[in-house]
Amino acid sequence: MSKKIITNSMSRRSVLKAGVATGMAAGMPMFYMKNAYAADYLNDPGDASSVTLGFNVPQTGPYADEGADELRAYKLAVAHLNGEGDGGMMNTMKPSALTGNGILGKKVEYVTGDTQTKSDAARASAKRMIEKDGVTMVTGGSSSGVAVAVQSLCQEAGVIFMAGLTHSNDTTGKDRRKNGFRHFFNAYMSGAALGPVLENNYGNERSTYHLTADYNWGWTQEASMQASTEAIGWKTMNTVKTPVGAGDFSQFITPVLNSGADTLILNHYGKDMINSLTQAVQFGLRDKQVNGKDFTIIVPLYSRLMAQGAGENVQGIFGSTNWHWSLPDEGTKAFVKSFGAEYGNPPSQAAHTCYVQALLYADACERAGTFMPSEVIKQLEGHKFDGMGNGPTEYRADDHQCFKDVLVVKGKENPSSQFDVLEVVEVTPRAQVEYAHDHEMFSGGALGEANNGV
Repeated sequence: MSKKIITNSMSRRSVLKAGVATGMAAGMPMFYMKNAYAADYLNDPGDASSVTLGFNVPQTGPYADEGADELRAYKLAVAHLNGEGDGGMMNTMKPSALTGNGILGKKVEYVTGDTQTKSDAARASAKRMIEKDGVTMVTGGSSSGVAVAVQSLCQEAGVIFMAGLTHSNDTTGKDRRKNGFRHFFNAYMSGAALGPVLENNYGNERSTYHLTADYNWGWTQEASMQASTEAIGWKTMNTVKTPVGAGDFSQFITPVLNSGADTLILNHYGKDMINSLTQAVQFGLRDKQVNGKDFTIIVPLYSRLMAQGAGENVQGIFGSTNWHWSLPDEGTKAFVKSFGAEYGNPPSQAAHTCYVQALLYADACERAGTFMPSEVIKQLEGHKFDGMGNGPTEYRADDHQCFKDVLVVKGKENPSSQFDVLEVVEVTPRAQVEYAHDHEMFSGGALGEANNGV
């Protein structure tokens, strides 16, 4: 399938270039897409009956569970865009230009890649999708290091990047790019949502110890949590970086026991969070009393998959999440129904953000009347929408960050099923987590100009 697409795409581009060279001289009209946009952008599908998207997710490595769920969601989105199944959130998304007839009348095809949760592997995979498979858009990832790397590549190449699960401030901060967009929330938002909840539950006198994944997501998550906890009077005792995929965190947890800290903040994700939290509990941290207080563990960024993997160890532990399958809105119910019918379990937040990104890209193309990146960007910048599970949402034009309500969750004490492991304790309004685009945690970056790849 992909080879056929590549051959046809290469042929179209060769014919187009020849037509432009001879047609202009002969006074013949140039080829135009719908709405009269000239076909002068990378991987223009032209008159082909299909268009190809690139799904670049971690199929191996410490974030592979998230990647598997992302891929399930992408496949479901493709089915819905092509008019298959019950349509899911296409029935609740407002406004919407989607028709269920592919994108701009072209059937949606896709290719996949394995990021391995490694930036180099992710860039190589995305490069292959762009150069060999002719994709008009790349999406996916469960690591901010990967997201920043692939977003930069897509900017250089001239295709759209719709980020998957990426939580670092940098993605829409110092490393923001005109061709890149993020629906997922970020580390600053987690800190802003969690601060008041932690103060209400634990007071103003705590001493924290951070264990932090040693890459751009962990660094910004640590900085964001440090800022929010110090703002409520908590003291930071120590911050320690840990390698991604460490597996055994005992050497990092042991020093916590005699540090004088009464709170451990685990800036870890995926299997790393499962392992570090499980080992912290096994070391007896939750049974300790320090400074006259019960020892507390906080997991700033939660997912249902992580909570499920950590089992009873998550009970009572606070964190934040971008979305949760138990939300009562119509968009969430539609997506959970579709996903559950297809796969037999509720979707994760990773699945949700990836599904939404695929639909948002398709909708922007429909409204633009073209796949040309510069025109699609115009439709996404400042776009306000609803019915996608997070309430009213806006793609801010200044930095391509989505702004919406944020969820504070807690590990459920008495889960009713293997999936019912987190409870939403607060829906933090957008106003509480919003910030200026040039905030110090997001400064140093510039979107630059749109790149159409020609």
